[in-house]
Amino acid sequence: MGNPKNETFVIRLIAAITIALVLFHLITAGLTMLTAFLQRGIHLTFVLVLSFLMMPLRKRDDGKISILDWFLSLLSLAVGLYITIFYKDILYRLGILTTTDIIVGWIIILLVLEQARRATGNVLVVIAGLAVLYPLVGNYIPGILGHRGYGFDRVASQMAMSLEGIFSAPLGVSAEYIVLFIFLSSLLGQCGMGEYLLKLALSIAGRFTGGPAKTAVLASSLFGTISGSAVANVAGTGTFTIPMMIKQGFPRHLAGAVEATASTGGQLMPPIMGAAAFIMAQILGVSYVTVLGAAIIPALLYYWSVFMGIHFHALKYKMSPLAPEDIPPFFKTLREGIHFLVPLALLVILLVVVRYTINKAIFYTIIATFIITYFNPKTRINWGKFKGACMDAAKNVLTVAGACAAAGLVVGSITMTGIGFKMFSLIMSLSGGILIVALIITMAASTVMGMGVPTTAAYIIVAVTAAPALMDMGISPLAAHMFVFYFAVLSAITPPVALAAFAAGGIAGESPMKIGWTAVGLTISAYVVPFAFIYNQALLGSAPFPEIMKVTTTAVIGVTAVAAAWTNYLFVRLGIIQRLLFVVGGFLVIIPEGMTDIYGLGCLIVGLIMNLVTRKKVRATSSIQQRG
Repeated sequence: MGNPKNETFVIRLIAAITIALVLFHLITAGLTMLTAFLQRGIHLTFVLVLSFLMMPLRKRDDGKISILDWFLSLLSLAVGLYITIFYKDILYRLGILTTTDIIVGWIIILLVLEQARRATGNVLVVIAGLAVLYPLVGNYIPGILGHRGYGFDRVASQMAMSLEGIFSAPLGVSAEYIVLFIFLSSLLGQCGMGEYLLKLALSIAGRFTGGPAKTAVLASSLFGTISGSAVANVAGTGTFTIPMMIKQGFPRHLAGAVEATASTGGQLMPPIMGAAAFIMAQILGVSYVTVLGAAIIPALLYYWSVFMGIHFHALKYKMSPLAPEDIPPFFKTLREGIHFLVPLALLVILLVVVRYTINKAIFYTIIATFIITYFNPKTRINWGKFKGACMDAAKNVLTVAGACAAAGLVVGSITMTGIGFKMFSLIMSLSGGILIVALIITMAASTVMGMGVPTTAAYIIVAVTAAPALMDMGISPLAAHMFVFYFAVLSAITPPVALAAFAAGGIAGESPMKIGWTAVGLTISAYVVPFAFIYNQALLGSAPFPEIMKVTTTAVIGVTAVAAAWTNYLFVRLGIIQRLLFVVGGFLVIIPEGMTDIYGLGCLIVGLIMNLVTRKKVRATSSIQQRG
C-alpha cells in the first residue's frame, strides 16, 4: 500500500502544475505577449515536467512516482529555467553556442524523445530519433541520401537552441492555440456538453431507420469538432453508441466501424478540426478561416459516405427505428443545452466575421463560456469543474505538444540536411513526372506515416516532405496540404495499425482488424475525394458558386452510389453487374470532370433501372407467395 499523504501531495502537485499551465496560456493569449522562443520554452517545460509525473516509466502498484521519473521531471524544470533565464543570450549568439548551451540542448532533445515515447508510442520516436541521427552520420551514407555531415554542436544548435527544430512552428501552434482549444473542449465537457450532444443527436436521428448508428455519426461529428482526436472521440461517444447499435441488431464489427469512422471524421470537420489544421494555416501563411473553408465540402462528403453506408445497411436488414420512449423530444432537448452552442457560435463569428486572431478569439470564447454557463446551476463552472478541466486538458496537451515537439526534430533535420528536396527528387523519379502516380505515392506515404502516429505529427512530417513535391508539379499549396492532411487523418482507420479501430474494438468486443477493414469499406469513396479536389479545386471552395454546387452535387451522387455498392443494397439487393456499375459510375462521378460525369451518370442510370426492375420482380414474387 502506498503512503496516502505522499499520493495526496503528488496529486495536488500535478493539479497545481496543470492549473498553472492553463493560466499561463490564458494570460499570454489575452493579456500579454512573449517572444516566440520564450513562450515555446515555457510551454515545453510544463509539458515535460507534467509528462514524467503523469506518465511514469512503469506503473507501480503503490502508485508512487519512481526516483527516475522525479529526476527526469526535475531535469526538465532545470533546462526549462535555463531557457527562460538565458533565452536572450541564446538568441543573440546566433548559433554560436557555449559548452553549457550544447549540453542543455542535447538534454532537451533526449527529454523530448523520451516524452514522445511515453505520450505517443514507439513509432514517432523512431522517426524523430532517425531525424536526429541523420545529420550526424550523413557523410557515411552513400548515394542520394548522403550529405556532408554535421557535428554535435551544430545539431544541438539547430534542434534545440533555435526556432528551426523543437521550437519551430508546430510547437508554436501548440503553445499559442492548441492548449486553449483543448481547454475549451475540456471545460465544455466538464459542464456536460458531451452528454448533451449525444442526447441531441439521438433526438434527431433516433427516429429514423438505423437510428442508433446515425446517432453515432451525428454525435461524433459534433463532438469531434471540439475534441479533434479520433481515439478520444471513440472513448467519449463510443461507450454509449456502440452498445446501443449492437442492441439494435448491428453486427459488432459494423458497430465498431461506424463509431471509428465517425470519430475519425471529427478531425476533418470545422470549426475546430484538430491541431493539424492550425499548423497547416501557419505553414501556408494563410488564415485559419481559409483552411476551414477548404475543409467543409470534403468533410461533408466523408460523413455522407458513412451515413449512406449505414442507411443502406439498415434497409438491407430491415432495422426499425428506436422505440419512441427511447427518443428524447428534440425541442425540449435543444432548449436544455442550447447555451452550450453559444461559445462555438461565438468562436466562428470572432474568427470569420470579426476576423480576430485565433488566440484572441479562443480567449474571449473561454471567457464567454464561464459567463454563459453561470446562469444554469447544473452547468455553472465551479472550482471543481475548473480544476477537472485543467487536468483533462493537460492529459490531451501532453500528447499533442509531445507530437509537435518530436515532429519539430524532423522539421529541423529536413531544414539542415536538405532531405526534403531529395524526397521530392525521389517522388518525381518514382512517378516519372505523372501526377496521378505521384498522388498515389504521396497517399501511401501519408497513410503509412500516420499509422501509430498522432495525426498532427503525421501531417507535419508529410507536409515538409511530400507536399512540396506536389506543389512543384503545379498543385496549389492549399490543395497539396489538404491532400496529405486528409490521408494522415484516414490512417486512424486504415489497417494494420488503425488506432481508432483499436479503441472501438475494446468497446465492441470485436477484432480491431475486422473493424478496421469494415471502416475502410464504409468510407471507401472518401479515399477518392482527395484525388477529386486535386483535379478540381471547386471541392475546396476555390471556384464560382455555380461550379462549387455542380461538383458537390455530382460528388454526393457518386458517394451515395459507392455506399450502395459496398452495402450491396439500394432499393433491393444488387446483382454483381449492378454493383459493378455503381462502383465504376460512382467513382467516375466523384472525379469532377465533364466526360467522367457523363460516363459515370450513364453507368448509374443503367444500374438504377436494373435495380428498380429487380425490385418490381421481388414485389411481384412476394405478392404471388402471399396469395398462395
